[in-house]
Amino acid sequence: MVKEEEKKKKNQYLHNSTKVSKFSSNPIFLSQCSLVLFLFQAFILAKVEAFNYGDALTKSLLYFESQRSGRLPYNQRVTWRDHSGLTDGLEQGVDLVGGYYDAGDHVKFGLPMAFTVTMLSWSVIEFRQEIAAGGELRHAMEAIKWGTDYFIKAHTSPNVLWAEVGDGDTDHYCWQRPEDMTTSRQAYKIDENNPGSDLAGETAAAMAAASIVFKSTNPHYSHLLLQHAQQLFEFGDKYRGKYDGSVGVVKNYYASVSGYMDELLWAALWLYKATDNEVYLNYVIDKAHFFGGTGWAISEFSWDVKYAGLQLLATKLLMEEKHRDHQSRTILEQYRSKAEYYICSSLNKNNASNNVERTPGGLLYIRQWNNMQYVSTASFLLTIYSDLLKTSGGGQQLSCHAGMVGPDEIFSFAKSQVDYILGSNPMNMSYLVGFGPKYPQRVHHRGASIVSFRESKGFIGCTQGYDYWYGREEPNPNVLVGALVGGPDSQDNFGDERKNYMQTEACTYNTAPLVGVFAKLSQSEDQKLATHQSLDLIASY
Repeated sequence: MVKEEEKKKKNQYLHNSTKVSKFSSNPIFLSQCSLVLFLFQAFILAKVEAFNYGDALTKSLLYFESQRSGRLPYNQRVTWRDHSGLTDGLEQGVDLVGGYYDAGDHVKFGLPMAFTVTMLSWSVIEFRQEIAAGGELRHAMEAIKWGTDYFIKAHTSPNVLWAEVGDGDTDHYCWQRPEDMTTSRQAYKIDENNPGSDLAGETAAAMAAASIVFKSTNPHYSHLLLQHAQQLFEFGDKYRGKYDGSVGVVKNYYASVSGYMDELLWAALWLYKATDNEVYLNYVIDKAHFFGGTGWAISEFSWDVKYAGLQLLATKLLMEEKHRDHQSRTILEQYRSKAEYYICSSLNKNNASNNVERTPGGLLYIRQWNNMQYVSTASFLLTIYSDLLKTSGGGQQLSCHAGMVGPDEIFSFAKSQVDYILGSNPMNMSYLVGFGPKYPQRVHHRGASIVSFRESKGFIGCTQGYDYWYGREEPNPNVLVGALVGGPDSQDNFGDERKNYMQTEACTYNTAPLVGVFAKLSQSEDQKLATHQSLDLIASY
């Protein structure tokens, strides 16, 4: 009986072995196994090489605390900074304490500060859940409010906006900590006789976008921001002119090369999103051609040139049900065409002369000075557009001169730019300060390069900073965590020297667009990990 059972088991074993050998010799079976193995290996490799985007998100928001001007709050996390600029506006009889220093100096420039706040707000509007999942929503909203609180102060009457505190010429003569400032704190304004439609428009856009961010959690503050935004837009539209014609000291630093028409369209579109008032949409439609909204095909998006962002924001309206049969649809489609030119240009899918250049390492390259600002804004707009295609349904793709492109390919390229920033580049250097094992040590930044005021309160004079701190070969004593520096040259080379300001200076508007992208990438990686953990669990049975 036992032998009979053993015989049956043996025959069953042979039968099963034959079945396996039949499958294993089948080329289709083998190719499927190879594909599974390849995908598994690719996943393992991706898991090893993936960056910690959640950490990058956290650090990016710390940077804005390093750039704060004014009286620092009790919960300030960047402890090497202290109060500064506490008499700003005093000579002019206004309270202009607060706001942000734009970069490594101590001037408060209104236009780049406003663009920074607009981009932080847009990040929260698009990626609120992802930022919240990363535990950083409160810090993101604090970063926005630090800027908008200042704008409320700077907008002292409907047709007056204080544009700048300090001036770049005198500021650049000194190398001091902000806590020791002895440079001029002269304040400059725009008004009816000294117009600045670009500055008024961008500040209106920032406050309108921020009003959307605070609408559910702080409705009173949201309403206040909206009131200021509407007044500023009316002021900028009624009294037209470039702000650098009224505030001459800004010309060598933040001249408005693109003019003011893009900012007025940009502000109107953000006001439409914040109010749902058709008056603002009609403005965007009626002035689309004359103001260049549907005329300019642009390959960059920055604190100065808003067209690409405006065009993509208009494109998003097309996906909303109420605009599907709207009389404005034809004009919105024209905006969309120009937005897609920007996306195709970034993806190297336009005809040869209309693509953004790239370094040998694959980084988008617009120009020599502070190129990373264009990389971060491109990563943001590409991510937004990828999501737009996905959510619009029907397997929509982007039609470029070089062919069709799907949302996954667009997002993948945005990710490649972020990965380059975080260290996947020929220098193996993270250009986000404080992230990873290797990052710039000698950032061109006065406060970071001098011993912390909290450690040494002894006064450091204007030229003393140059004599003892500026030329030092040692790393900065304070790490400017979360700052995105100007980045490498067209050949991926980078010189980590304090005097190399084109590459080692960081700006608030460099980091701001990355906040939302880091959050999106962090969630994407978490989803991949959860999926593969499920597959591992299934495979273990």
